[in-house]
Amino acid sequence: MDKKVYQERMRQKQRQLRMRRYMRLVTYAAGLVLAVIFVVRGIILPVAGRIGGGKGSGETVEVQAQTAEADPNAAVRQPLKGQGDLSKTSELTPGWHEDENGRWYQNADHTYYAGGFQEIDGMIYCFDDNGYMQTGWVTKGVKDYYFNDDGSYNSGMKRPMLALTLDDGPGQYTDMLLDCLEENNARATFFMLGQNVEVYPDTVKRMAEIGCEIGNHSYDHLDMATLSWDGVAEEYNKTDNALIEACGQASTVARAPYGSWNQDIIDAVGKPFFMWSLDSLDWSYKDEELDYNSVMNGDLTDGTIILMHDIHEPTVKALLRIIPELTAQGYKFVTVSELAEAKGVTLQNASYSDFWDSSLAAGEVAGYNGGSDVDSMLSDGEDFGDVQLSDGTEASDGEYSDGMEGTEDESAYSDGE
Repeated sequence: MDKKVYQERMRQKQRQLRMRRYMRLVTYAAGLVLAVIFVVRGIILPVAGRIGGGKGSGETVEVQAQTAEADPNAAVRQPLKGQGDLSKTSELTPGWHEDENGRWYQNADHTYYAGGFQEIDGMIYCFDDNGYMQTGWVTKGVKDYYFNDDGSYNSGMKRPMLALTLDDGPGQYTDMLLDCLEENNARATFFMLGQNVEVYPDTVKRMAEIGCEIGNHSYDHLDMATLSWDGVAEEYNKTDNALIEACGQASTVARAPYGSWNQDIIDAVGKPFFMWSLDSLDWSYKDEELDYNSVMNGDLTDGTIILMHDIHEPTVKALLRIIPELTAQGYKFVTVSELAEAKGVTLQNASYSDFWDSSLAAGEVAGYNGGSDVDSMLSDGEDFGDVQLSDGTEASDGEYSDGMEGTEDESAYSDGE
């Protein structure tokens, strides 16, 4: 090969190697600059903003955040970070912003609210985990909250909650009811007899798996008032053992057969006891249409506890109509413990008949804490008032329709089985 040609090729190769080195250096430098920018925006500026009292330039004052420790439903400040927030990094001014994913709020320290509720300019808003404003129904814990199209919280919209309770099962029709509950995202509390738990263990296991509450209705359905302290304890302990064998857990709540209870019985069992505020009388009717009407025309006040029996086929058939229809009207079916939590009640070893707002206000519900959820952060002075359903109608907070009172001895009231 000609010597000049060879030398020229070597010079070209060296130039190429130098260009590659330069390109690598430029790439490294660009990456370092971007890293510094993200560190400054995501860490240094938020820290500096907090140290400086949270005030930005000009007249803009940063909205103070509720901390997650103070309220688990409150939004947190999320720093701008990484590829997922590139759409936000171009917006540097505090206040509301909007991109292709929705609206979000930037603070003066370049953080944004995410994962909960936050008060801004006297209004409550809810932000998802990515920091975008939510509208419509939002579920937090066991409660639902409604946010208008502009994102503001609507205190006039409230989804009333009902606790459907089923006694004496499980039975041959219970799985049909579980299908309906699962299809409608509804839950119920099953007060079960130990002798039936042993016959239908798979049904009990399924109850627990879909979020229903496991309740204890004794083993033999005897009148507890006729038994000794030890006899009462044995009836409920035998059922708990059967439940543990079936689904891996004991009952969380209890109900006395025939509604026959006193404080000694509750103390012997050591669990919260539940009566009811709407007795469907299904055990007496054993008629689908009568069972349906007894619930649909009954007092469905927010906080009502409904009594039915899943061992009867007409009852289950009626519930296959009741559950989807009431759900479509805006009601939410929850367990008794979920209802208590939503109403700010810490369950005691006491008896409960309802969680109506009127009963709570009158001090008739043991363990009532006066409310403990996000409603306490509202600053507009509004209260919920009457329950407003999704169809615009109102549900009254009435008196007991069956005349039942939450006295210490409920032995006069029978669940019919």
